[in-house]
Amino acid sequence: MSPIQVSTIIFLCIFCSALLGMWLRAVLPEHHLNADTKDLVKLGVGLIGTMAALVLGLLVASAKSSYDARSSELTQLAANTILLDRALAHYGPETREARGILKIATTRTIHQVWSQAGSAGALPSQEGGGALFDKLQELVPHSDAQRVIQSQAESIMISIGQTRLLLFAQSASSISRPFLVVVVFWLSMLFVSFGLFAPRNGTAIATLLIAAISVAGALFLILDLDQPFTGLLQIPSTPMHMALSALGK
Repeated sequence: MSPIQVSTIIFLCIFCSALLGMWLRAVLPEHHLNADTKDLVKLGVGLIGTMAALVLGLLVASAKSSYDARSSELTQLAANTILLDRALAHYGPETREARGILKIATTRTIHQVWSQAGSAGALPSQEGGGALFDKLQELVPHSDAQRVIQSQAESIMISIGQTRLLLFAQSASSISRPFLVVVVFWLSMLFVSFGLFAPRNGTAIATLLIAAISVAGALFLILDLDQPFTGLLQIPSTPMHMALSALGK
């Protein structure tokens, strides 16, 4: 499911929990809502709130770390693509076909990363990369300089292939689903307690509604951050498009 769908379900769970708390207040005997009980509930929800905050912190850290890693890998991929093209240009005119294959492979990479981002765990097509590596192997250097450039180009090509595979291998969610389920359960229990001692009026319901929207919105941003090539917080394709525009020049 998409982050917006998941966050909508989370919002419904949390807000309905608050309404459940209000309903329980109306049906529970009065001695279940006395001052001693209220103090005990406050202690319990305080503990649950602390644990929920810790788990939310872990989810944020996990999603942000994954996002930053993929952004760094993408920038490195763009830089290596330009570096490979420059190396082939310095080798000589016999690399014209290889540079053309590099441009096609880069275009295909952009399409795979951003247009097929929903295919989590799917390996990228290696058709263009394999053809390019074969072309590099077929080069016959006529000087020490060309021999060095060929060796460097092969090394850069291997690095590009590794980075592309790493990007797709890490496309699965970094957020632990059990963690997410547990934190939503804890948040629901918090809102049950809020509703349990909240007055039954429009202001209280509006306050609980805004609080539920805020919590669901925060979780939406975490989930969206975990899918860096789609959604609101997606990593821009600018570095790869800049690299593509620089190829062949």
